[in-house]
Amino acid sequence: MTLSSKKILVTGADGFIGSHLTEALAREGASVRALSQYNSFNSWGWLEELGCLADIEVITGDIRDPEYVKKATEGIDVIFHLAALIAIPYSYQAPQSYIETNITGTLNILQAARAHGVQRIMHTSTSEVYGTARYVPIDEAHPLQPQSPYSASKIGADAIAESFYRSFGLPVTIVRPFNTYGPRQSARAVIPTVIIQLLTGQETLYLGSLHPTRDFNYVEDTCKGFIGLSFCEAAIGQTINIGSNAEVSIGDTVTLIQEIMGTKARIETDDKRIRPAQSEVDRLWCDNSRINQLTGYASKIPLREGLERTISWLSQPANLRRYKAQLYNV
Repeated sequence: MTLSSKKILVTGADGFIGSHLTEALAREGASVRALSQYNSFNSWGWLEELGCLADIEVITGDIRDPEYVKKATEGIDVIFHLAALIAIPYSYQAPQSYIETNITGTLNILQAARAHGVQRIMHTSTSEVYGTARYVPIDEAHPLQPQSPYSASKIGADAIAESFYRSFGLPVTIVRPFNTYGPRQSARAVIPTVIIQLLTGQETLYLGSLHPTRDFNYVEDTCKGFIGLSFCEAAIGQTINIGSNAEVSIGDTVTLIQEIMGTKARIETDDKRIRPAQSEVDRLWCDNSRINQLTGYASKIPLREGLERTISWLSQPANLRRYKAQLYNV
């Protein structure tokens, strides 16, 4: 398969990973239709920042509407399905919206893909479905543990996707990224919220738990994993992790960010940022051997370099202004 010969739909293209993936696909010569969530402001989210926007077909709509999704997927060869509600704290407040978007929305995509004979569907999962690691590194056989309404909704979406492969032979790959970070990430995530607080001169960092570990993967590497898997016929019907195969604690990550930025802000625990005790995912560490075996994938951007790139991007006034540094982003 060559990208230049395919018509590709990216759902959630206006978001963090989605916008980077859309950009990467367009630069590879693909014909990309980018689905942005409809809103009355006619905002296309991060898509508006892309230098290659003229080469992309942007449409607006809602994956919760099956008739709209069927129309949006017409003429499409490959779907990268990233559209989802992803904020874990908000899932405690509005769990039904996660079911409607993440599960029903995924069902709509799969039904439409089946109706139109789409050649490949890359369905996006999340490392949160594993919950706190029972063993490390976490491979794809690790048990699933719904420790938040968000993770439960993604487990449901993954199960629907797998069922369409097993029931109807739909060519689905479940792509399971670990903790992606980089430019354009929401301030609900720990890395941008630390950098933003420091860039705005706060002498105290307000954070949640520092002990959990994460497998951070720079967004450019995550996108390369998605694209590589879309070429891999052996990946059809499989669930495949994308990660760096390394773990680091939140506390050590904050220390590294302060070292790079030359700051020494003190850290204060903000109770609003603490997950319920049984909901916190204490340890994530990706086993990426399956994607390596299938595609030769390995993360290329070390954590320090990725953080430096992210700090540089957020340091630009036009980018920093898009964030509300003094507010906790649920």
